[in-house]
Amino acid sequence: MWSYHRVLQLIKIRIFLVGFLIVTAFVVSAGRKSDAALSSDTIRVAIAKNAQGVTVDGEGLLAVRESGAAVAVKAPVTVKASRGEVAVDGVTYRRLVFSAASAVQINGKPYRGIAEISFNDKGLVVVNELPLEDYLVGLINCEISSAWPIEAIKAQAVIARTYAINRREARRNALYHLESSVIDQVYNGCEIEDSRARRGVSETAGEVLTYEGAVIQAFYHSNCGGKTEAAENVWGASIPYLKGVDCQYCLLSSSSSWDQRLPLKELEGRLRAAGFKAAGLTDIRGGARNNRGRLKNVIAVAQRGDIAITGDQFRKAVGYGVIKSTNFTVRVVNGDAVFSGLGNGHGVGLCQWGAKQRALEGFSYAEILSYYYPGTELKKLSGIR
Repeated sequence: MWSYHRVLQLIKIRIFLVGFLIVTAFVVSAGRKSDAALSSDTIRVAIAKNAQGVTVDGEGLLAVRESGAAVAVKAPVTVKASRGEVAVDGVTYRRLVFSAASAVQINGKPYRGIAEISFNDKGLVVVNELPLEDYLVGLINCEISSAWPIEAIKAQAVIARTYAINRREARRNALYHLESSVIDQVYNGCEIEDSRARRGVSETAGEVLTYEGAVIQAFYHSNCGGKTEAAENVWGASIPYLKGVDCQYCLLSSSSSWDQRLPLKELEGRLRAAGFKAAGLTDIRGGARNNRGRLKNVIAVAQRGDIAITGDQFRKAVGYGVIKSTNFTVRVVNGDAVFSGLGNGHGVGLCQWGAKQRALEGFSYAEILSYYYPGTELKKLSGIR
């Protein structure tokens, strides 16, 4: 595993050779991921997976291979997957680490820190390692809008930091800590950073939510539709600070309700593609509801009989962007399934649109967080290590 100092040395040599200034880049090691060597204030985010090729660019682009030796490259660089390794211009490597003056560009998107490219599973995996606080600044406008009230931005910064640190600890021996999609937290690099996003992060620097001294599992979602969900109803595990709370604040948002219409034939195809034996689908009905008002299951009526599908499995099969929550009703009209629902997302933890409205009504970010995560404490990271 490389030290940051080793790569810093290489950057300085390159500066001298090319005769222009490169802003010092911090770099992660390119050899295997010993958790002891990971910096405590950085985070590793997978920004591409199973890719057959990526384009890398950036001012003063520097590439280093797994051995620590510099690799001569001319930007932009095309990196390809080749027989389980990483290839540039026909030469293969186990791993390449790229840094640049201000940001490394991967497929046209700029990222702070470094980009590490290796072969994993079915293709290339690109991991962006960068300071945790910079990651949070880039994340804000992906998850909410920095035009929202500053207390809502600060609440988002704290909860995103908390989530990231919890995941980093859980995945400390993995190639990366987080994915850059809704699987974890949406993150698209530094292109949409702005001063309000940075203010929200800097004014909450190092703050996380804890429960009985430990950093919590900080789940959150877009809109709960009036009631947040209990964790046990989604993942089967009871978590004391994720029991669900009433939330009327998000109902003022246009995103709180949704409607969707799908032909039964199309719905059948999506269910069958997900592995459900729904051939000859003739009807779809809502089943029992849980104590928070969401559907426990959905009943698909097909030629071979009824199929009970859990609400979460149904959303996944049909599409999270189509069935936005498990709080919906459904009826069949002229061969179409007509859905009407409330909320957007799994419903657990902080409701982002509810947090926005609470901020507009004068609540502080600390008050917002304590409402959605009852029993938790806001603490500085330095105070819990």
